[in-house]
Amino acid sequence: MPGVRGFADPNVQVNPDGRTTFQQPVSSKQSTAVTQLTPYYFNYLGGDWFDATRCTSGGGYSWQAMHESYNNGLSNQWVAGNSPNSMGYFKRQDIPTHFDVADGWTVADMYQEAILAATDPNRIIWMTGTVNNPGTPSNPDGQGDMMLDNSATPGCEGPHLNCFPMQWKSYAEYLQEAGVSWQVYQDPDNFEVRPSSMQNDARLTLQVQDNMLAYFQQYQDASNDTNNPLTKYGNSYIGLNKFYEDAKSGNLPEVSWIIGPGELTEHQPYLPSDGAWLYNQIIDAITSGASAKDTALIISYDEVGGYMDHVVPFHAPSGTTGEWMQDPYNISGYTPVGPGYRVPMMIVSPWTRGGNVFTEPADHNSQIMFVEEWLEAQGYTNVRSAEVPPWRRAHMSNLLNAFDFDHPDYSIPTVASAPAPLTTPGPEPSDGPIGALSGNYVGAAKCAADHPTAHPPIPYNEANANQNMTLATEEGFKPVRGALTEGRYLTFEFAGFALTNNHGRIGFSRASSKHNDIKQRWVLHQQGDADSDVFSIGSALDGSYITNRLSLSKDKGSAQQFTITYLGNGNGYTAQFGGQSLTMGAGQSLMASRRRPSRGFDIFSVTYHS
Repeated sequence: MPGVRGFADPNVQVNPDGRTTFQQPVSSKQSTAVTQLTPYYFNYLGGDWFDATRCTSGGGYSWQAMHESYNNGLSNQWVAGNSPNSMGYFKRQDIPTHFDVADGWTVADMYQEAILAATDPNRIIWMTGTVNNPGTPSNPDGQGDMMLDNSATPGCEGPHLNCFPMQWKSYAEYLQEAGVSWQVYQDPDNFEVRPSSMQNDARLTLQVQDNMLAYFQQYQDASNDTNNPLTKYGNSYIGLNKFYEDAKSGNLPEVSWIIGPGELTEHQPYLPSDGAWLYNQIIDAITSGASAKDTALIISYDEVGGYMDHVVPFHAPSGTTGEWMQDPYNISGYTPVGPGYRVPMMIVSPWTRGGNVFTEPADHNSQIMFVEEWLEAQGYTNVRSAEVPPWRRAHMSNLLNAFDFDHPDYSIPTVASAPAPLTTPGPEPSDGPIGALSGNYVGAAKCAADHPTAHPPIPYNEANANQNMTLATEEGFKPVRGALTEGRYLTFEFAGFALTNNHGRIGFSRASSKHNDIKQRWVLHQQGDADSDVFSIGSALDGSYITNRLSLSKDKGSAQQFTITYLGNGNGYTAQFGGQSLTMGAGQSLMASRRRPSRGFDIFSVTYHS
């Protein structure tokens, strides 16, 4: 997608071996034709692969697989240590609904899974703020039990490791105590993974949870009391039809968790098109409902699903309490718990319309912190979770800057419709937009039956190994929201003019509607961690840097460091140094002013092949 931190990343990490994180080493057992593999389009062969790859899969995504891929910060074992299948990707034509939602509202391109691990621990953090690892607020002395993988069996795998059931406080309990209405909307299933091959209708079922509240002792103790709030609102499985009804009528509670049927989660081998259909149902119910003008929908994925990400995870410095630990699986030694690699996250609301990219570092804790801020703004007290680790609270975004609360846009963009999931008749009738009863979706089974091989051949060839990844990206732009981070080409615009490198002289010139003039394109170089607001600014035209004299120099050492601040709610960005702010002077010159402007630069993230 253009305008996001993706294949055109100008700040991609280069490792000591000279390879970027796009150029993943290949072992001799995998191929002798090349020594590296770069991301490849799943359907590069065309033909039947467009249908077959709908039920394909990436690599591993367990604690072990994620930490091996991470490889102590080199992030270079996605192929040799994980799987070459992790390098595949889809294009807009394959998943048009997903692209349309991101282009219609706001997509976050620095949103990370909360832990370098699989589904359960990430969802546990999503619903509680922690996995209770040593040093976290709920387990300060390390004597509590933690959950690091998909291991929901009674007891513990090892001392304090993957202990079931869990007993710390969920965020829903904070809401209940504060008098905030809430509900988990979920069909009767709690996620099932079925094998791709089925014989004589015999089905082996691996039952795991997507609603993590069912893992907790307090919810299990309440399970026989239908009037207990933990059961009534957390584990009643009232169905998504009830959500659609409540959204349409304006009767949604203040906070909702929506957990779709397992077959619609896009988890391998389930189809992205079926997940897109669920997008359509939920977004339509909200945007056409009675509360469309005061509802925000956050769409997020729990973990990476075994798919490679070139951005090395932003995490706490080594030794940070609650953020680093000795690997209990004896794979990675002393290692960060998380946050992990980036996952998709989009926000659908009147305050996020416009095809924006939100650039602040965030993880699943960010959703809890956003709800905290929102509730406190309404006058609620005691809604801050004590479980959210201090480093996350200090360094992960609370998502407020993704919203422009002063300029809501109630229009609805066009979103591609997805075909209804393939179903078989259920044991009893059901009505409403969810269609058949969960458990009767058979799209993945049919895909597997029609295409026994869902993985295309890995393109171990020179064309792939040496490709220019920028050319794999669509051209275009997105307006930027939030504190800035590296990884994009940007334009700085003010009153219809854009900051310009006019062949060695710096000033302003008329901005183009497509923001595609390379002379107006700039690259930020972050000074410090991924949440630092200090940058040097380089030109994409010739690699020169803006100096303290507001001139351009190829000497990196003369680059001025600027503090770039997001003013929020449509007010743009300021760039300051030495107590002065950059602004446009007479004759479209670049000048510094002692007065801090109330209206700053508009910034666009742009992707062009030139």
